[in-house]
Amino acid sequence: MEILKKNSEFQTVYNFGKKTFGLYALIFYKKNGLKYNRFGFVASKKTGNAVCRNRLKRLLREYCRLNQSKIILGYDIIIVAKRKAGEIFKEIKYEDIENELKKIFKSSKLFK
Repeated sequence: MEILKKNSEFQTVYNFGKKTFGLYALIFYKKNGLKYNRFGFVASKKTGNAVCRNRLKRLLREYCRLNQSKIILGYDIIIVAKRKAGEIFKEIKYEDIENELKKIFKSSKLFK
């Protein structure tokens, strides 16, 4: 799984990409002209403390790792954890994140 690292890559997706949102997360996506996907994971300080942000990013990364084969190739995708997820991060399970992201990816037509 390729990762977006540079600020300019993130800004390009934010400014010129499309956006779809759900209850716990939102995604920004844009075609990248490559034969593979690149992912970025974001949890701002508004989401919670460092423990909370890291746990949410781990859950988001795990979802992408397990469902990489289902996502259409050639996109830069940024997944942003919302404050709502940070408020219940101790109770939130992987299954909750999985169901939420599945809905978001289907509504954005990024699933094969």
